[in-house]
Amino acid sequence: MTDQVRHNPERSELPAAMTWDLIPLYADLESWERDFAALDGLAQAFSACQDGLGSSPESVVQAFERLDSLNRACSKLHVHAHLRSDEDTADSTARARLERASAKFAEISGLTSWFSPALLALPPATVKCFLESPALAYYRRALEEIERSRPHTLSAPEERLLGLASDALSTPYNVFGAFDNADLRFPVLDDGKGGKAELTHGNYIEFLKSSDRDVRRSAYEAYRDNFVKWRNTLAATLGGGVKANVFEAKARNFASAREAALHPDNVPVAVYDKLVAAVRSKLPALHRYLELRRRALKLDVIRMHDLHVPLVPDYNLEVTWEQAKAWVLESLQPLGEEYCQTARRAFSERWVDALECRGKRSGAYSSGCYDSSPYILMNFKGTLNCVFTLAHELGHSMHSLLSNRSQGYQYARYKIFVAEVASTTNELLLAQHLRQRSDDPRLSTYLLNHQADQVRTTIIRQTMFAEFERDIHAVLERGQALTADGLSESYAALNDLYHRGPVETDSRAAIEWAGIPHFYYGFYVYKYATGLSAAMALAKGLLDGRPDRSAAYLRFLAAGCSKDPLDLLQDAGVDLGSGAPVATALEEFSRIVAELESRLP
Repeated sequence: MTDQVRHNPERSELPAAMTWDLIPLYADLESWERDFAALDGLAQAFSACQDGLGSSPESVVQAFERLDSLNRACSKLHVHAHLRSDEDTADSTARARLERASAKFAEISGLTSWFSPALLALPPATVKCFLESPALAYYRRALEEIERSRPHTLSAPEERLLGLASDALSTPYNVFGAFDNADLRFPVLDDGKGGKAELTHGNYIEFLKSSDRDVRRSAYEAYRDNFVKWRNTLAATLGGGVKANVFEAKARNFASAREAALHPDNVPVAVYDKLVAAVRSKLPALHRYLELRRRALKLDVIRMHDLHVPLVPDYNLEVTWEQAKAWVLESLQPLGEEYCQTARRAFSERWVDALECRGKRSGAYSSGCYDSSPYILMNFKGTLNCVFTLAHELGHSMHSLLSNRSQGYQYARYKIFVAEVASTTNELLLAQHLRQRSDDPRLSTYLLNHQADQVRTTIIRQTMFAEFERDIHAVLERGQALTADGLSESYAALNDLYHRGPVETDSRAAIEWAGIPHFYYGFYVYKYATGLSAAMALAKGLLDGRPDRSAAYLRFLAAGCSKDPLDLLQDAGVDLGSGAPVATALEEFSRIVAELESRLP
């Protein structure tokens, strides 16, 4: 045994090939500063369109084009600033540049807020005439979207005030991000491998996958206790984020913050409710899986820190970065050679920042803009789970790249509602590929376990999060207060409902809400559940080898936001409005659980 402690390396110690290359975005900070300085001129050019707007279809087109130019410049500046800041969240210079950019964009949001009210102030007959004009053909959908938002668009002065307030209203999100990524520190723990390691966001789940139950328990307790210590501060921070959502919804005449959040995607609240109802009706399948976990792990009772350990606990598959890349690229063959060739650029052009280091933002994401590569941040640990993370984020990046390639700026950025479809489809293709290429029954069981846990965490657990998010917004909308005790009691009740039976919950389970960054995104989490449900349906068609399904899926990836999200999925063969894909996905979960039962003692 060794007492050597493994600490995160400094960024300067990482191999360059496993870091992203941001030079194509901005070669140096002087170039960034020049573009930043040019924003005022772009904003003034757009503001000049205010006089005479509506005099002709061409005047509206000119305004749209100048607004697009301004927004493209802002997006490029913001992407570079946040990527640099995420490399080291403790870098005050990079953080200051990001905050400076955010403040400037809030100012610009106020300066450009006159546009929608001005269009809505035009006589309906004029708008109808414009919509029929060939000159406005490209922007017709954008103008229709503005018209759809008429009941929720305020006067120009009111819109300006909301635009100016956007930076201040994002303070809870910014505070939590700084606390969670830069300030929060965890202890050094026994790693179960004869050494010690500093607990981090990046390796927390790996601790929970340890075959040593004491290692799992100590990591779980240490991680959760850090949030317990800050529970009142974090309750105030989350409460501030919920207040901001409720305020904006009321200001824009929505019945609820949830309705306001679903409006941009044109998703009915009924889709959210059908998701919750479908998952609740299938909770017995979850309880059956948890009981299977208890038996397979030979435990008298299963606890929250036992939910991530693989059911083939001695199957320790260590994966190199090169192997991970190869497996992911091989798994994408059902999408065609052109797709695969494009995907290889992620590595040859260094879109991926792969390794964890001191101060780097935790987790994983794909981020970029119309004028950049779709960059990927992750924290690769050499595990199979990290291979799935790579496949997931590459799905996002390819979705962005194909939409940017096929659509003009106005319609390139796909809606958040469909954002998790391509990513989880990639994961499903990877799982099937790994099962097919191996004759090891233990790997097959491991992958089935992974798929069961994917449904558990992405459909079922995220729906539990969605219920919690719905409920805490409702508390404020009823005029009541959000407190640390109230948040914990609400979360504990849902956690007990979802895990009742073989799982014995504990007091630390109630604090999980305090460490979920997605609660600051405003009704985002339910989209993970609907996204995986859609992906399971799409992946089945791809794996069946039907060219029509493959072609329809690629059209979906290239469509951006040229249609409403539900319509894009309908075109690809998935009707989420009916609720059927969620039910089908949960039925597949039951089938996977049954197969696991037949494989495990």
